[in-house]
Parts: sequence; C-alpha cells; structure tokens
Amino acid sequence: MLLPIKPIIDRRPRRNGTSVISIQYCYSSDKRTLLYTGLAVPPRYWNKKLLRISQDLPEEYGKADQLNLQLQKMVRTAEDIVNFALQKKMDDPVAFLKTMFQPDFDPATLSEQAKLLAEAGVAQATANLDFFHQLDDYIKTKTRKVSIGMVRTYNVMKQRLLSFQKHRKEKITFSSFDYNFYESFVNYLTYEHIHRRRLTVLRGLKKNSIGTSIKQLRIFLRDRMRRKIIPAIDLTDFKILNEDSDAIYLTVQEIRVLYNVDLSEHPEWTRFRDLFVLGCFTGLRFSDFNSIKPEDIRKGILYKKQGKSDHWVVIPLRPEAHDILINRFNRNVPRTTNAELNRYIKKVGQLAGLNIPIKASYKKDQDIVTTKPKYTWITTHTCRRSFCTNEFLAGTPPELIMKISGHKSLKDFYKYIRITPEEAGKKIQEIWEIRGDM
Repeated sequence: MLLPIKPIIDRRPRRNGTSVISIQYCYSSDKRTLLYTGLAVPPRYWNKKLLRISQDLPEEYGKADQLNLQLQKMVRTAEDIVNFALQKKMDDPVAFLKTMFQPDFDPATLSEQAKLLAEAGVAQATANLDFFHQLDDYIKTKTRKVSIGMVRTYNVMKQRLLSFQKHRKEKITFSSFDYNFYESFVNYLTYEHIHRRRLTVLRGLKKNSIGTSIKQLRIFLRDRMRRKIIPAIDLTDFKILNEDSDAIYLTVQEIRVLYNVDLSEHPEWTRFRDLFVLGCFTGLRFSDFNSIKPEDIRKGILYKKQGKSDHWVVIPLRPEAHDILINRFNRNVPRTTNAELNRYIKKVGQLAGLNIPIKASYKKDQDIVTTKPKYTWITTHTCRRSFCTNEFLAGTPPELIMKISGHKSLKDFYKYIRITPEEAGKKIQEIWEIRGDM
C-alpha cells in the first residue's frame, strides 16, 4: 500500500544557512502532520524530484549517502507506524503517529508501546494540549524537586509568555514554536516587555535574563516531547542568549568594613548585614545560606546540602562567619526574602562608604553604559562572586573553590571571577616571584 508519506525540506533557511528536513504525512485534506527528523542541509542540496539529499553535499554538512540512509529508515518507520494504526482501525492515525514517532524509534516495539500508551491513558487525541495547562502541570511536578528560587524562575518564564501572548494578540499553542516565534519573542523581551514590581516603568530585559527564559522554555518543551505528550519540535534555532556580566565583587577588606560598620542608628539592618557577610564568607547561594539549620554547624565547620545541585558541601568557617552563626544568630539564621536583603544591603553599603563609581554595560542595539556608586550594584549574588574571586586571588586552587561554590565546570566558574587589570598584573607578578622569574 502506497502511503502519502514523503520527506520534504523547509524552504526557509535558518541563520546557519540550513533548512530542516521533515517527513510529511497526509491522512486527509484536513489531517496532516510534519515529523521532525533532526536532519538539516542547505536547501540547494535537496533534490526535489528524488526527494533526497544531493550527492554533491559538502562534507561539512555530513555524508549524503549516510544521511539519505537515515532519512529512508525514518520514512519506513513512519510507514510502519501508520500501517499499524490503520490495521488496528484507530480513529486518529495522525495523532498516533505524532505521539509515537521519534527519529530513533524502533518499529519492533510498536505493539508494546501502543499497549503502554493505552494503559497510561495519554493518547494524543484525548490529552489536554493547551500550552499553559501543560506548563502549569510541568511546574507542579517540579515544585517538590527543585528549590523555591527555581520555581520562581519557571513562573517568571510563564508570566513573560503570557505577556507576549497578550502583546501579539495570538494564542500560544505547541504548533507556535518555530523560528518566527523565537525571533518575535526575543524582540518583545528585548524592547517591549515591561519590568514587573518596579516603581518606574522600564521596558526591555537584558540578554542574560532573556536567555534564562529561553533556556527554561526549551527544557519544558523537551520534557513534553520525552513524555510523548507533544510531537517532536525542532528547537535548533532557539539559541540561549548570554553576555559577560559586569557584576561586581567585594574585596575581603570591603566585606570586613561591612562586618564592622556601626548600625546603632539602624539596628533593623543588622540581620541583613550579617546574612550578607555570611554569604560572602561561605560562598553559598542565597537560598542556601538563608536556610542554614542549627544541626548544619558542627565544630567550626558548616555542612550544607545545596538546594540547586542537591550536593553536600563542607565549609570551614572563617572567624567572622563563625561569630555570626554562633554569637549573633545563636545558630538560628533569620529568614528573609531575596528582594528584602537586596534592598537593605545597599543601605548598609552606602553607610559603610562603598561609594566608588562603578561602570557597567550591556548590549541592546549598542553598548549601554551606566555609572553608579558601588553600593548600588550590591545584590545577594555578589556574595558568591566575592567568595570565588577572593579565594582565587588568594591562590586557592579553582577545583577546591568549586567544591564549595557548586560550579560543575571551570568555564562556569571563571565567569564568576571579577578582577581588575591591576589585580591581574599583581597576581602574575606574585607567580613570577614564586618561580624566581623576577
């Protein structure tokens, strides 16, 4: 039986000049689907008559013979799935094909997979495929597995998508996700999106903030694909934007100035100051140093399970950190919010005289440079940057610092290091002196 299944290529090239190859299935004039193959070549190397990749494909894109074999195998797999659905007289072969097909699907498991699908009651035809319903379900399943901060990140992504849906006046569905959606969403977040919970109206987000939402959107969509709730979507063009941050760090001397600053006229600021200094001397994330328990402190050492990575860290306590935990907090760390700590530590920093002007820049259409006193740039994230940078400058091996900071790669770790050219020069001079090169 000749099935209306064939490979096709998207004539709209992506940024890298390639176009995605899909498998098209037409059950009827109003029931059809495209299956993602994971293959992509420049459209000029696609043979329309033979429905295959041309032999003159440059090697940088792969070997034409091997790619065509992969494509033929996937076409046969799609045919096997449709034949199975027709033999079983399924009401919606298209939905069954979309649910079952993956580029590496093994047709030998069809009967078993169809049985599991029926038992689980997640047939494509009956699933609630409303995008935001699925997103809410995803967030709900993650709530007990991730930190509160991570749940907040999911909800921020959701609110940005809702705002974008309202802005473009078009409902977001799972079929919306193509390069046009990505480009429009990024442009909206860059220039139109209004910051929430701000006294003044600010439009547009920075690249790293946009990149976080794109990253979490990709993870969510791949989760729904793995669960066979939605068909495969090509997310190749959904690039995660990022740029080097100009975030500051505090030197050990500046941290000690904060630690010793007189707050007798503002006693209500004391707990925020102590929490911040504790973070600077332990290298923990806000969610971790804000949730230290009495039993975590043993014989001058802090044993803490990190919420984000779910790993234990063992941190020797500096005298200041030990004093804060034992004498000032009496082992009971006061709870606060990230926003509250960010607000009050800036006040403490101003009182401590951290007033040197600091420039920071980020890109939109061009570099945007802002100059403000150092205390205005201080946030809870400054704690980890300060810890990593100060330990690095003191000569602690990066691998040991990472055991405490929780970074999994040197690449991510070095993004946290913030040193001036003068500090870099001084560090090189110290190394030369140790080697006897001076």
